[in-house]
Amino acid sequence: MVAHLVRLKLTLLRNGLRRSVWQLVGLVLGGLYGLGIVVLVVAGMVAVSLQDVALQRTVTTLVGSALVLGWWFVPLLAFGVDATLDPERFATFGIPRRPLLLGLSLAALVGLTGALSAVAALSTSLAWWQHPAALLVGLVGAVLGLATAVVGGRALVAVASPFASRRRVRELLAVGALLVIVMIGPAVSGLQGSFSASRQTFAQVAGVLAWTPAGAAFAAPADVAAGDWGLALARLGIAAATVLVALLAWDRALARTLVEPIRDAPTARRTGLGPFGRLPATPLGAVTARCLVYWIRDPRYAMAIAIVPFTPLLLWVVGRGGALVLLSGAAAAFLCGWGVSADVSYDGSAFWTHVSAGVPGTVDRLGRVLASAVIAVPTVTLITVVTALLTDHAADLPALLGVAAGVLLTSYAGASVVSALVVQAVQQPGDSPFQTRQGTSLTTVLSQTAGWFVVALASLPEALLAGFAVARSSAVLGWAALVVGLVLGSVLLVVGVRVGGRELDRRGPVLLQRILAFA
Repeated sequence: MVAHLVRLKLTLLRNGLRRSVWQLVGLVLGGLYGLGIVVLVVAGMVAVSLQDVALQRTVTTLVGSALVLGWWFVPLLAFGVDATLDPERFATFGIPRRPLLLGLSLAALVGLTGALSAVAALSTSLAWWQHPAALLVGLVGAVLGLATAVVGGRALVAVASPFASRRRVRELLAVGALLVIVMIGPAVSGLQGSFSASRQTFAQVAGVLAWTPAGAAFAAPADVAAGDWGLALARLGIAAATVLVALLAWDRALARTLVEPIRDAPTARRTGLGPFGRLPATPLGAVTARCLVYWIRDPRYAMAIAIVPFTPLLLWVVGRGGALVLLSGAAAAFLCGWGVSADVSYDGSAFWTHVSAGVPGTVDRLGRVLASAVIAVPTVTLITVVTALLTDHAADLPALLGVAAGVLLTSYAGASVVSALVVQAVQQPGDSPFQTRQGTSLTTVLSQTAGWFVVALASLPEALLAGFAVARSSAVLGWAALVVGLVLGSVLLVVGVRVGGRELDRRGPVLLQRILAFA
């Protein structure tokens, strides 16, 4: 049975690659990227093997702990990314749980991530080639560490499944994962610029991790190299106990899953018409109300807007606490305004209702803008005001609000035109936010890039006025920036809605045909 599950995983992987050439290309590119990381790890282990035992302990413990923690928490944040061998699919086969557990554990190592993880884990033992006894313990520790990573990760997912089956929980996890991914680069850059971590700092972190399930198995060889066999056995005992506890937790969660498969929790019953009951019964009111429902309830929209409140923190880290944070309002305005460019794509097949009902293009464009503005205007205003107050630039509020308003209105104008010309492949309702959709073309990339450039160019007047106003502490220039931003932005929005509406009237059926081709 164990061998059958491994063969099944290999077959599914092979068939997936045959089905899509782009999936094969993605696997090759991902493999090259992962192989580069593994080569760096192996080379690092060989290099550190020539250093003292203390440095060897620090490096191997940190690398091993990162591997284990990645296997534990990435699946929780990106829930549902890989459910190739979902245990629920075996509920009707009556397979004994022990062979199923072992088979699923080994099958988890089949694939790019598993293979690279195994090589990386085993490579940590290379750091101890000058100490034969430590090398043997290092191999045992690497196997235990890899088992801790795989079994512990699967156990956490299985235990968390009843909670993660709730849609709101999945959305929060996805938003959290997105924020972590977005903040990694700026955070690393900011940390590198603010201080240089000493060897002692890393050694202290490794010393703590060495007594945790994440790093105990990888720290044991250092104790052997130092002659402390008792401490090494204690760390290996921690790792072995972790694997046993994880297996027990996974076994119980699997028993529950096989008997009572997890289903999405029922949503609460809603009463009333929501936005449809509060807005006028006109075509514009109907479009605005429908889009408001999407902005409130569709997790894809939530993912797009979730990063906006963190814009000041992102710019503060990148700018190392400098004046760059003053651009938070403008950056948030662009993110909110340009989000409308994906509205038609997110409609999916439901866009046929607009086409068949003959909704005027200008009504469609304006309704989508109004729905987004309900959330965007207070959000952008709040971010602009708060960042100005926190950075002691309250006197520059008119200038900052002017550039934020101008960018928001101009972004709405550009997005209204672009979304009427080009649709893109996006996640379908219910898809994992980390699932990539095939179908993105060069036309889509070029249209998005051109749209960003045009928005930036059209926003230059108020941006330049605001920059001079802040630099010279000029109240006159600040109020001029506010007026120019509102007036010029409004004019551009009217033009964008009209041009986009005219193109939507002309190309609506073509856009619908392309959207259906993505499904």
